[in-house]
Amino acid sequence: MTRLAGIIGHPVAHSLSPAFQGAAFRHSGLDVAYQPWDTLPEALAGRLASLRDPKYLGANVTIPHKEAVIPLIDELGGQSARVGAVNTVVNRGGRLFGFNTDGPGLVGALRKEAGFDPAGRSVLLIGAGGAARGIAFALADARADAIGIWNRTDARAARLAQDVYAATGFAVHNLPGGHPGADPRAHSGAGPDPAGFDCVVNCTSLGMEGTGTEGQLPCPVEGARPGALFVDIVYAPAETAWLRAAKAAGLKTLGGLPMLVYQGGLSFELWTGVPAPIEVMFEAARAALVARGKDRTT
Repeated sequence: MTRLAGIIGHPVAHSLSPAFQGAAFRHSGLDVAYQPWDTLPEALAGRLASLRDPKYLGANVTIPHKEAVIPLIDELGGQSARVGAVNTVVNRGGRLFGFNTDGPGLVGALRKEAGFDPAGRSVLLIGAGGAARGIAFALADARADAIGIWNRTDARAARLAQDVYAATGFAVHNLPGGHPGADPRAHSGAGPDPAGFDCVVNCTSLGMEGTGTEGQLPCPVEGARPGALFVDIVYAPAETAWLRAAKAAGLKTLGGLPMLVYQGGLSFELWTGVPAPIEVMFEAARAALVARGKDRTT
């Protein structure tokens, strides 16, 4: 029997996960089909209930459902209980277990693809949504020296800082500058000051293809510490306007594809118990991005 896994979100047509997860299953000799499951909020409960069927291994969860799935899951594992966001659901005998691989995926990408160990370093996170939550907890676990969080809505950044401190004892710094009740879709083009940080991570969708924000920068690159690493979790385009600006300023950069693949590799291992073929997954993800680019020009 072919088993199923997929990605739950809205929208999900742009996702690279079917390409690289499908390649991983094929390479590992596993009879599993990985599918995109575009799911509106009102259909989320039904979608999660369907995952209890023995034919399902589980699912990845993406925007906007990472926090909304929690009440629909039987048990939280790994970081997910502390983080308050789930990006991986595993079906174990009809019980659903939730995990968050976003943060560990980013830390793995930093270490293996950028040669940057967060231990003893200062990191600024832009955004305080589901991805930022996972990353903040993972950086605290990785013994970062300092973590700053900036969000367009101050209260959300403050809440994340409080949650990390309550769970880990790590004092995260909320950087004021957003506005109470700000529309999270609005952006002034300013953002936080990157000065003094070894690494700056955009945890928002600013700059993503198809969002209308492709030319916007989550924060200035001017004033950044020489040699600072600028990281964007956006993977389409492969190099955002923000990363181009950072590179032009002589700063180090890392796009979103490595985090995507590493977090996906961790999901693959949770579903299968088999080591993820990371290089195969990278190759498939890059090929899918190239094909997507060609589709837009033909």
